[in-house]
Amino acid sequence: MRRGWTTGACATAAVRAGLCALWGGAQLDEVQITLPKGERPVFKIAHREVTADWVEIGITKDAGDDPDVTHGALIIARVARSLGGVRFHAGDGVGTITKAGLPIAVGEPAINPVPRQMMQAEVEELAVHYGQAPDIDITIRIPGGRALALKTWNPRLGIVDGLSVLGTTGIVRPFSCAAWIASIHRGIDVARACGAPHVAGCTGATSERAVQALHGLPDTSMLDMGDFAGGLMKYLRRHPVARLTIGGGIGKMTKLAQGARDLHSARSQVDFTALAQVLDQPGLAKANTALEAYTLAGPDMAQWVAHSALANCQSILQSADITVDCVVIDRTGRILAQS
Repeated sequence: MRRGWTTGACATAAVRAGLCALWGGAQLDEVQITLPKGERPVFKIAHREVTADWVEIGITKDAGDDPDVTHGALIIARVARSLGGVRFHAGDGVGTITKAGLPIAVGEPAINPVPRQMMQAEVEELAVHYGQAPDIDITIRIPGGRALALKTWNPRLGIVDGLSVLGTTGIVRPFSCAAWIASIHRGIDVARACGAPHVAGCTGATSERAVQALHGLPDTSMLDMGDFAGGLMKYLRRHPVARLTIGGGIGKMTKLAQGARDLHSARSQVDFTALAQVLDQPGLAKANTALEAYTLAGPDMAQWVAHSALANCQSILQSADITVDCVVIDRTGRILAQS
């Protein structure tokens, strides 16, 4: 599948092109940057505005084949002459940090450390090239970013009014499991920094609504676990909270009950033969889905799933001092069993 480029890489390219115009008068149609691992992609200029004191350059983000909400967004960097080194500012559509636990301090624009380093490096390199002092204000804005941010974790993480400028390699890899797990880790970091005594990892939106209502949890306690139960709990094992709830539908929770840690359909399956044996209901061996098995076995299956999922969770968490409960729901969000 086709790779793409992070918002951080796009912002860095825009900064480089802007500095070439501000300091050198160059009107580039495209610009090349060096990513942290040495790759040198080329970006086309999609927006330009030039004055004597500042220049704005925009790059249209191409996320490749990844379902990134910022694919097609215009990432605009304004570089302006200033005093006192390089300073970063959040323009329209870029968020501001309001909660501790993230790698950027509260009150700062949501521009992550590696993109900052990349842009700083461009300022330093081009300042030497053009014989200028490396004193630049960098303002990143993303038109429509406030609306796009509502489709991300930003509001839950305390990043208000827009998107984050992200990226550690500059490259977007399609459907990145690592990126999702990293987001789970940051969610745990923020919950811990906020002093949250109770967090919940859920497999989807329906289970999240059910668990949040059941325990009256705030948004900052809700972790979008998806299929990555193991990734969530292994991180909590090293960074514990007092209490954890794991919630999900009967299908994914049955896989967790049978020992799976990755609940994706391509990487784990319900063992219906084993399910039939443990519940002493031979007919379950011919079931096609966990939901069908539940319609045959009834509440006994749901309760077994809850208890066995809990046992697997405790096994993953090992000796971590975390109280755990598991919640199994149906497709409507009705709770079928708890343990």
